[in-house]
Amino acid sequence: MQSGDRTAAPSSQLRPQPHRGMRKSPDMSPRRLSDISPQLRQLKYLVVDEEIKEEFRSSRSVEDINNASVEERILRITGYYGYHPWSAANGVVEQSSREKADAKADSHTGTGLAKAQTATREQSIRCCLRLTADHLCRAVWGVAVVLCVSSSWSGSTQLAKLTVRQLDIPFTLTWFSTCWNCALFPLYYLGHLCGSQRRQSPRQRFRECCQILGDGGLTVRSLLTRVAPFGVLWTLTTYLYLQGLRRIPPTDACALFCCSRAFVFLISWIALRERFMGIRIVAAILAIAGIVMITYADGFHSHSVIGISLVVASASTAATYKVMFRLVLGSARLGEAALYLTVLGVANLLFVSIVPLILLLTGAEDFGPPADLPWSSLCAMAALLLVFNFLLNFGVLVTFPALISFGIVLSVPVNAVIDRYMCEVQFNSVRVIAVSVICLGFLLLLLPEDWDQCLLQLHSKLYDRDKPQEGNRDANTETGHTRSSEARNCTKIVPS
Repeated sequence: MQSGDRTAAPSSQLRPQPHRGMRKSPDMSPRRLSDISPQLRQLKYLVVDEEIKEEFRSSRSVEDINNASVEERILRITGYYGYHPWSAANGVVEQSSREKADAKADSHTGTGLAKAQTATREQSIRCCLRLTADHLCRAVWGVAVVLCVSSSWSGSTQLAKLTVRQLDIPFTLTWFSTCWNCALFPLYYLGHLCGSQRRQSPRQRFRECCQILGDGGLTVRSLLTRVAPFGVLWTLTTYLYLQGLRRIPPTDACALFCCSRAFVFLISWIALRERFMGIRIVAAILAIAGIVMITYADGFHSHSVIGISLVVASASTAATYKVMFRLVLGSARLGEAALYLTVLGVANLLFVSIVPLILLLTGAEDFGPPADLPWSSLCAMAALLLVFNFLLNFGVLVTFPALISFGIVLSVPVNAVIDRYMCEVQFNSVRVIAVSVICLGFLLLLLPEDWDQCLLQLHSKLYDRDKPQEGNRDANTETGHTRSSEARNCTKIVPS
């Protein structure tokens, strides 16, 4: 029977089948504990080492392993018939380890958030410092540009006054100073070579900037339609200004020419249908009032009235030039503006040169032999006008446009100081008030279109900044009242 059983056992596969949830034992696994009794005697003194304890500490309880019997240790090691008595305890340990891991993850997440907040704060501080440095740099450049604009404009006016006193040739001076505009585009191209990363050849840059003259570029049609009208306005503006300088002081001429900005607003409001602004209407009224007061300061003499009228007409033509430029050509870029002024200078040199020659032959303007001409003052006046036009067009690269316009206003007191101490011009109170009124109107015209909204936003920010402080003060007061009432209640409850 025993032999039969032994032969039948492999064929009938008497080994127990693994149940669901139990691990499969190996083919040679023992079926009874008595089959491994020798091994049990050897494992009676099984002790877990310290290193093994450290390894098992994260997954199962060391005390549970030490307290278990030898049989349980063997069954745990072999996993006999899926025997896992520590599964319940192990679940608790795994849950605690999972909680510890979650706590570590939360701590790491909090550390990451703190680091991210610190990095964001540092980035915002760096950005604020960069913006502050940029605005400070533009402000420093703005101060330099303001000084250059005021000095160039007042210097050219004073030199023009000296020249027209010596030589009665206003149109020749106009032609001579306008010819110097030919140097604007070469100066711009030198700046392009020095500051631009994508450098172009002079021909490529010229073709790109010629877009302001139309799709066909520089043609006869574009010269007649887009250059000639503005050339006439440019020449007329300079000629009328020089004619006015012959009759009135440079201070009055500079102050009256500041009215051109008010005329620009009025013409734009009528022709371009721009937004109506009450503050600019007030500025225009102040400009007109200043003109009348300057005329009254001289006693309405015919000589000064003609000079004032000529300078006001020059300011009107300058305003017409600006409005027509915006209407016909639009907003020009820096290279396009430089090329346009250069084309004006070249056209003046080629096509208008015949007019001074005719005036010289007819005797309308006689400047004598060329050796007797004050070439130093002539060239200095033309060079300062070139610098003035250059700064007006290219100063926006380094500073704010309002500062450039402020330089024009600053030329008025500069000319007043020069006229008072060098030319001995007397200024009465009416003239001082008139010049001040015109300058005030010019400054009002520098205000942006949304200046009222900016003031409201500033007021709201200041009000919101003060409001939380009042709220905190009220909260502190309420907290103090609450604490005092609690203290009274406590004194009532405590027995005597």
